[in-house]
Amino acid sequence: MKFNYCCLIIIFMFLTTTSAFSQNDETFTIVLDAGHGGKDPGNSYHGYTEKDIALKTVLKVGTFLEKTDNLKIIYTRTTDVFIELANRPKTANKANANLFVSIHCNSVKSFQPSGTETFVMGLSRSDLNLEVAKKENSVILLEDNFKDTYQGFDPNKPESLIGLTILQEENLNNSIILATEIQDNFTNNLKRNSRGIKQQPLWVLDAVYMPSVLIELGFLSNKEEGEFLNSEEGQDQMALQIANAIVEYKKKYFGTGRIVDRAIQNTKTTLPTDTASNDKESVYKVQLLASSKKIALTPSNFRGLSNITSTFDSEIYRYMYGETSSIEIAKKMQLQAKLAGYPDAFVIVFK
Repeated sequence: MKFNYCCLIIIFMFLTTTSAFSQNDETFTIVLDAGHGGKDPGNSYHGYTEKDIALKTVLKVGTFLEKTDNLKIIYTRTTDVFIELANRPKTANKANANLFVSIHCNSVKSFQPSGTETFVMGLSRSDLNLEVAKKENSVILLEDNFKDTYQGFDPNKPESLIGLTILQEENLNNSIILATEIQDNFTNNLKRNSRGIKQQPLWVLDAVYMPSVLIELGFLSNKEEGEFLNSEEGQDQMALQIANAIVEYKKKYFGTGRIVDRAIQNTKTTLPTDTASNDKESVYKVQLLASSKKIALTPSNFRGLSNITSTFDSEIYRYMYGETSSIEIAKKMQLQAKLAGYPDAFVIVFK
């Protein structure tokens, strides 16, 4: 079956407004994805293998979560088997899950770097992030007929990675919130070095209809960190923090049948429709990005764009460009933002 990108966008737009958020109040479904597996070992350093550590940690996360009421857990794999990348998000979409969490381990040629990081879907121009994206997407090359399945997608080409980005505003915001919970737990409770939350076009995150994160537990290339992640104690500790973050997220943002972005609600913003007319009581802005980090509102930090404002709620900063009472001008500003390097920019309206 070919992965038709245009169809994916259409299906995504439909499901995010209907079934993706229509879970009943009783059940919160999470898909846990252990990275790699079978003929794809992932990273391997100092005798530590990514596919094994990822699977053991995922199963431990599931064990902790099983103690939570009204929560359904689905695994993409529970044994050492190879799962095609396209089938991992397909599992989550078929289950109409509320969250998709993929667990991996990092590595670089140097033995010095260490620390955890959590990725959400998005576009980043960081060369280091791009290398991570290439590495995680490279499993595609192991699949039969990968050229047909992924329609020419090449994990080694930056232009292919750019092509992975689609408009997932609500899901991206909720993904960042979950990622923040996870990273804060690693840092505050385990004193692990945090490399932060990063936006990156990863196929496994791009193709799901719900909030999703990819967690890099640490660097197997760092012998000390690899030893910790390969140990029973290390896996227990990391799994517990991930599980606690998921439970906390569920407690805060689920319960009315819909995962809610509280920051958007609190600022009373809505997405404008094509039929929106100019309204003196409405102010339109273009959201550029959402981040857990505070960024100085200077043009040099926003690719030359000026008139930048921000909001802060639920530990998330949202950065917006421009301000107008005209939806037509707002759409022009959106185009300017995209041309400046923000392909996910979208118009919001403040009442």
